[in-house]
Amino acid sequence: MTTFDATLAQASADDRRTGRIRQKNEELILSAAAQEFAHHGYKGTSMNAIALRAGLPKANLHYYFTNKLGLYVEVMRHILELWDNAFDNLTEDDDPATALAGYIRTKMEFSRKQPQASKIFAMEVISGCECLSAHFNEDYREWFRGRAAVFQAWIDAGKMDPIDPMHLIFLIWSSTQHYADFSDQIRRITGQRRVKKDDFERGTETLIRVILKGCGLTPPR
Repeated sequence: MTTFDATLAQASADDRRTGRIRQKNEELILSAAAQEFAHHGYKGTSMNAIALRAGLPKANLHYYFTNKLGLYVEVMRHILELWDNAFDNLTEDDDPATALAGYIRTKMEFSRKQPQASKIFAMEVISGCECLSAHFNEDYREWFRGRAAVFQAWIDAGKMDPIDPMHLIFLIWSSTQHYADFSDQIRRITGQRRVKKDDFERGTETLIRVILKGCGLTPPR
């Protein structure tokens, strides 16, 4: 190996290492920010509090995210991207029972693993959706109509009962996100310190059965 090749290989290794460090720090910051925003809201959260929770110097936060608003939007963008990508997998050719059961399971897993981000999104919507106004634009509405069209195609093909696609989607979203957004309510009613994985599993099976039966579908085994 020539000196040039060795230098190139070392530079490539350094870039990969830097990329891993950057990804790790960004994930750490986003996790800390999600917890702070969920507990204290946007106005009650400071960049300093996020840095303390993340265990990083405040200067590091500004290196990755220049301001609090940018970090706040990124936390919500991350959860919306996960939700939307999961919904993109549904197609007209799918078996609706299998596809809907899989989507409900995926959304419930997001609620279990990303509860703070879901709560932040809920608070943002309740407060008027000001920071997400650019997200819910005509492109998003067109994307939503495309998702509803998949449901309508299943209905037209006689694969499921004629349920209003838009309101069915709203029902799936609200019922699955309830387990994250209202986890404190669930915890207090059940007398537990936290909502356990078993609660999510039983909740998932209940939602699948109720929603699919309401659509005239037989839940997959």
